[in-house]
Amino acid sequence: MQCYTQLTAPTAVSHSISLPFLSASANNLVVAKTSLLQIFSLKSTISHTLDKGSSNDAQASAQIKRQSVNGLGVSGQDSSTTRAERLPTTKLVLVAQYELSGTITSLARVKILHSKSGGEALLVALRDAKLSLIEWDPERFSISTISIHYYEREDIPSSPWEPDLGHCVNYLSVDPSSRCAVYKFGVRHLAILPFHQIGDDLVMDDYDPDLDGERPERKVSISKNNMADASIEKTPYAASFVLSLLALDPSLSHPIHLSFLHEYREPTFGVLYSQVASSSALLHERRDNVSFAVYNLDLEQRASTTLLSVNNLPWDMFAVYPLMRSIGGVLLLGTNQIIHVDQSGKSNGIAVNDFAKQSTSFSLADQSDLGMRLENCLIKELGVDNTDMLIILSNGELAILSFKIDGRSVSSLSMRRAHSENGFSALLAGPSCASIIGRGRFFIGSERADSVILGWYRKHDRQKRKRSIAEIEDGGDEIDIDIDEEDLEADEDDLYNDDEREQQASAEAVSTLSSEKIDYTFRLHDSLINVGPMTDVLLRTALQDESDTLSKDAILGSEIVTVSGQDKAGSITIFQRDIRSNLTEQYDIDIAGVQGVWSINIRQSQEKTASGSSQRSYDNYLFISSLDAAGLEKSTVYRIKGRNLEEIQDFELDTDAGNTIEIGMINGGTVVAQVSQNQVRTYDADFGLAQIQPLTEPDEDTTQPEVVSASFADPYILVIRDDQSAVVLTADDRGEFEEENRTVAGQWLSGSLYEDSNDNLRVEYPDDSDEESGNVLMFLLSVAGGLQLRSVNDDIIVYQPYQAPLEGKKDTSLRFLKIPNPHIPQVPKESLDDDQRETPRQALRTLPDVQGYSAVVKRGSSPSFIIRSASSQPQVFDFAGDFLRSVGSLHTLSCQSGFVYTNEEGKIRNAQLPVQSQYETGWIARRISVGEEVHALSYHAKQDAYVLGTGVTVDFKLPEDDFHSRWSDEDIQFLPQAEQGSIKLLDGKTYQIIDSYALEPYEVITTIKTLSLEISEMTHKRDSLIVVGTSFLRGEDLPSAGHIYIFAIITVVPEPDLPHTNRALKLIAKEEVKGAVTAISSIGTQGFLMVAQGQKCMVRGLKEDGTLLPVAFMDMQCFVSVVKELPENSGLCLMADAVKGVWFTGYMEEPYQLRLFGKSPHHIEVIAADFLPDGKQLYIVAADADCNLQILQFDPEHPKSLTGQRLLHHTTFHTGHFPSTLTLIPPSPPSPSTPPSTPSSTQQPPHPLLLTTQTGSLALLTPLTSSQHRTLSALQSHVQNTLPHYCGLNPRAYRVPSGGAAGTGVLGRGGIVDGGLVKRWMEGGRWRWWGGGDGVGMGMGEGEGEGEEGVRGLVARVAGGRGVF
Repeated sequence: MQCYTQLTAPTAVSHSISLPFLSASANNLVVAKTSLLQIFSLKSTISHTLDKGSSNDAQASAQIKRQSVNGLGVSGQDSSTTRAERLPTTKLVLVAQYELSGTITSLARVKILHSKSGGEALLVALRDAKLSLIEWDPERFSISTISIHYYEREDIPSSPWEPDLGHCVNYLSVDPSSRCAVYKFGVRHLAILPFHQIGDDLVMDDYDPDLDGERPERKVSISKNNMADASIEKTPYAASFVLSLLALDPSLSHPIHLSFLHEYREPTFGVLYSQVASSSALLHERRDNVSFAVYNLDLEQRASTTLLSVNNLPWDMFAVYPLMRSIGGVLLLGTNQIIHVDQSGKSNGIAVNDFAKQSTSFSLADQSDLGMRLENCLIKELGVDNTDMLIILSNGELAILSFKIDGRSVSSLSMRRAHSENGFSALLAGPSCASIIGRGRFFIGSERADSVILGWYRKHDRQKRKRSIAEIEDGGDEIDIDIDEEDLEADEDDLYNDDEREQQASAEAVSTLSSEKIDYTFRLHDSLINVGPMTDVLLRTALQDESDTLSKDAILGSEIVTVSGQDKAGSITIFQRDIRSNLTEQYDIDIAGVQGVWSINIRQSQEKTASGSSQRSYDNYLFISSLDAAGLEKSTVYRIKGRNLEEIQDFELDTDAGNTIEIGMINGGTVVAQVSQNQVRTYDADFGLAQIQPLTEPDEDTTQPEVVSASFADPYILVIRDDQSAVVLTADDRGEFEEENRTVAGQWLSGSLYEDSNDNLRVEYPDDSDEESGNVLMFLLSVAGGLQLRSVNDDIIVYQPYQAPLEGKKDTSLRFLKIPNPHIPQVPKESLDDDQRETPRQALRTLPDVQGYSAVVKRGSSPSFIIRSASSQPQVFDFAGDFLRSVGSLHTLSCQSGFVYTNEEGKIRNAQLPVQSQYETGWIARRISVGEEVHALSYHAKQDAYVLGTGVTVDFKLPEDDFHSRWSDEDIQFLPQAEQGSIKLLDGKTYQIIDSYALEPYEVITTIKTLSLEISEMTHKRDSLIVVGTSFLRGEDLPSAGHIYIFAIITVVPEPDLPHTNRALKLIAKEEVKGAVTAISSIGTQGFLMVAQGQKCMVRGLKEDGTLLPVAFMDMQCFVSVVKELPENSGLCLMADAVKGVWFTGYMEEPYQLRLFGKSPHHIEVIAADFLPDGKQLYIVAADADCNLQILQFDPEHPKSLTGQRLLHHTTFHTGHFPSTLTLIPPSPPSPSTPPSTPSSTQQPPHPLLLTTQTGSLALLTPLTSSQHRTLSALQSHVQNTLPHYCGLNPRAYRVPSGGAAGTGVLGRGGIVDGGLVKRWMEGGRWRWWGGGDGVGMGMGEGEGEGEEGVRGLVARVAGGRGVF
């Protein structure tokens, strides 16, 4: 019984599409990350880049990327900029995201009638032949499922040898006029889904009376049973049906790809296929066996007509790309060539490398000097105003494809690479998808690197734009934005417009481009972080910086270090659960009992602010509120001078006014307002007292209410008093308050003012559209309800306000949507005094700019930061400190974009968030770029250094061989690619490469481990050494071989001024073995190692002469991919492979022997495996290639195990993400505050398993007791029945594996609990938390508590990983 929890969401983008989704005029981007669906809106801003005489586009792109990651625009500008160039920049702003119970395989846009938002609908294709049609519901501010279609029925005929639906390449294509959608699933099945449309708009717009004769009648593309007016249709679609491709044409036995084409009156699609299977080994017999055919689809008769066919195409064609009206026809993509086919069947092609001549006889123009590889490339148009197309190669390089057009037909094609100086280096790895998001803007998604928004422009267009901007320079940024909007806001719909103006522009562009090649310049706009694929992982105890005097008693926990990215995007990523701030230089002051601290920036006048630069000015005053020995509060103001503080002596506070509650600025930052318990005082720029505004009635004898919190939004101040009343103060143009305060009717717990400068939440619009009016909103939390952000039992609940349309009105209604937040705060230590743990008067504080992020800080005994970037939802992070009494923003010379806070001792600390850290994943992630693909990773704790196994791509040349004399006769310029490995030593503090070791040609690293090995046979001394396993990639004609390397990290003399270079790699042993070295592990108690080499597993010992002595072995008859030993040198070992499954073995030292104990009962294609001990029971978890976790148990006493020879299969759980590693996490040591265990509680804490995936997500598998399993199972069932199922998908069915693994059954009681559902327990209203949970929280087990408190603790530990990291 276990619980599977996804710690971080997937980050690798698999699919994307651009469409008007939120409204008819919106420009949205929908991104799919395996099972995560995200909806973005596009925001155009003006960014400033460095331009010191010679602007460099690469530097500009890098700076914009930093600004976009931190969510900053102009405020991120460097103060050293002498001249800034203003560039229009497109940013991604996350609107909503949804975790689906399914794996997304395709996305498509569909125009439907009468959608709720007025925009288009989205068709989502999922694994196992499912289609979901969704639209945007503006009233609920969420997606709404229109329909779901299943095609995984048993009545669909298939051959017994055909693969399962989940193993087939399934994809979706939609007719450009949205008349129908075709979903190809299985081997050769098509599911056709018709849509109701008023008429064929594309054909009617394309009607030419001179060419087409009499205008035909409009025809509705639906079945005969649905010929009524489409406005009365209950659904936007008609009944779908399934056809076999063989029914359309018997020759379509091996379909390769299909897509709908443009400019046809009926739905028409092109199919790339072959009648026999293609094979490079049979190239002499099946050379040009691919054909392309165009079929007209009749939805009424459910039949098709062949329009044209092109045969004898090269065997390596793989994709069909339809072209727009400006060019027409279709592009056929192959690995070595590109072929264009027009509507008449005329073809033109180009060969892009030397292999095209050898692999086909098809007529192609020779451009083999390009030396391109087109496998997995993507192609997109560069707009409607020219005929060039952008090709994105699998290595991230860009190329331009141009057409030479004579009249209305294409006469030839030409291709050229994009110049490296034109900024295309932003792509570090190959793409997975691409979408046009506006004129001159692309979104390029990747599963191997960050996804980016890439902008392009032509140089002569840029010069024209610069001249236009220079003419209206005095207009400011808003004019620039408007000009850019006119050029950029033409979304993908413009590609379908057929008006005369666009036709004329296209014709002019064709004539221009045919005479000259235009240089394109590319620029990075924005990016989405991707930490996948994670190919290796390790755990490291977080090290405390020597200069960090903050958290001497803070629990730092563990760090997860993973290998991320591929190709040039290779890097290592360090994940931390809690925020560990970096302390900056502290002020030399000693004030005891500090209760509050505020930093302020006083401006002399508003005129200077208006004419000054847009940079953020440094704070110049520090306001401190502290308690004296008598318990009275004293307020002190310090002037900040560089890194020193100077106290202002003539500033005094009336102690009768009470404690200081809040400090803020009004009147454009020129007036300081101090809110105390019973009055508000204002001061001028020199801290001279300007006004005292009382908040109580002095003539009353009764006790007056006191202020408990305050909020500022110039010129308003909102104060909340302890009698639950709210008062609003308004300042005039001089910064003076009105005589009478306005009291808000009702009882309120807290409140906040928000200045909506962008009118995102404006609900009322003035009658005069030219009138400028502010939009300051007041959010109040009443006694009976919740709003925006609130704190109940230390839970942080986040609400997102949005505008819901009012029918027939211009105004809107303001509504709130609860944002999922799985964070559960830490429980404060019980040993501290209650007086020290007093909750601050105002628990939530806003930090407008912390390292470029906007944050909300919750103070108190469980402090936390709420951080949101533009491309992610709000994320909640615990603060590594113990108690946060007061906090405020701070921006000084020594602490830029930081914050100031006081701890439980009342000490003032200046701190910053960790630099180069990203918070989009819900964990603090820091990436260290390596620049090469990293395959393996290990950590040497004694030397505090990482050892990386990297590889770069090099040209492969056949080696000299006596048995293959013909190899020397090979003469080829376009060489194949192979990998060259190397070992790098990375410093653990500076994260810089300090040493490297190059391997032999074409030798790659398969595994790296840090093991404690015996280095002396006489003294039996042991040392931590680096063991590396390698393999040679030399082709199938030569036998496989590998090496075992053993390195020691030694201390050397560092380089001058580089003290971190005082370590180096020293080779101790190197041994060549037959077969590849695929896995390494420690074994036994004598300091030996186990090596999986070739088809054997061998135990070896290191001798003093540098050789490796084998002492025991086991024949595996296959290549082993996983070798793991049970911790604590037990000698119990598991081995796993992709052919036979899991082997459970034991190692004996007297005599040396490897013995097989048990094997898996059925075939498992194992990718990763590890032990999962649970008390006295021993489980083995295997992750297979179908994204399943299979739980096996070794129990020799069970009758079905045949005395242990067969491992018992307990359950199978579908994760939906391709696994890469499984790592057993040792139990965390008890904290100093944990009481010693009693004799009755001798059970060892559970060992959870950490799972990493290729999609960039982290997951945790935690053992459960019977009572915990019952509790979480009941909670899971309650959540499944309560919360909505997005896209109409079933979360129960999603976790059940498909194919053969589903029929293996479940042995024993209980299965795996879905922790992702359990964490959504608090997503609904509080009245839903216990609505169906009979028995939930009862019998939680020892140490968990009862009721709601017990459930919180259990969910935090099991589903949230609390206490593990």
